[in-house]
Amino acid sequence: MVTLLVATRSVGKAREAKALLEAAGVTVVLPADQGLAELPEEEHLEVGTTFAENAVAKARYFARRSGMPTVADDSGLEVTALGNAPGVQSKRWAGAFGVPLAVDQANNAHLLSELAGVPDGERQAQYRCALTLIDPEGGRLVVVEGVVRGHILTEPRGTNGFGYDPLFFCDLLGKSFGQATAEEKDRVSHRAEAFRALLEEICPAPFNTVKGQL
Repeated sequence: MVTLLVATRSVGKAREAKALLEAAGVTVVLPADQGLAELPEEEHLEVGTTFAENAVAKARYFARRSGMPTVADDSGLEVTALGNAPGVQSKRWAGAFGVPLAVDQANNAHLLSELAGVPDGERQAQYRCALTLIDPEGGRLVVVEGVVRGHILTEPRGTNGFGYDPLFFCDLLGKSFGQATAEEKDRVSHRAEAFRALLEEICPAPFNTVKGQL
């Protein structure tokens, strides 16, 4: 049985990662499960210019603290009409701090403001996820990405998910991620694509038990 530390403090990301990995036979533990208290220095891990740089930084940090094979992601929204913004700034784009719901609401309001007057045909967007695995014993580093495409709605639809989900209309589902069930989102999301790619990369050894299960 493979056990991985998933390096996230996000409830939403933790749920998605557990669902995707445990379906493939991987045991998932979180920082809190290992007694890794949240430290102020974690706020300064995501200073890279790409999702991949941030994912690597987080994976290295938590692998060093835990001594375990560690998976970390960085992900966000890229809107074509905004020059692929907010990109790596997705989490703090509006400059809001506090509880996750308040931050999400501020970011969504800012997104609608930035796209005010942009016609429906020019609101293309994609969610991107960079995923990193670091094995501190074997010294292995794996970096993969996943993307899901759609467009930005003019008003929120649904209350499921987190982040920009109520405004992101997924082409594959024909509905917003805010309207999608957790199971629907897990089939097509950028994070699901990244985890599939990760499992392909890390097989056959030492993770051959999980190959092809997602």
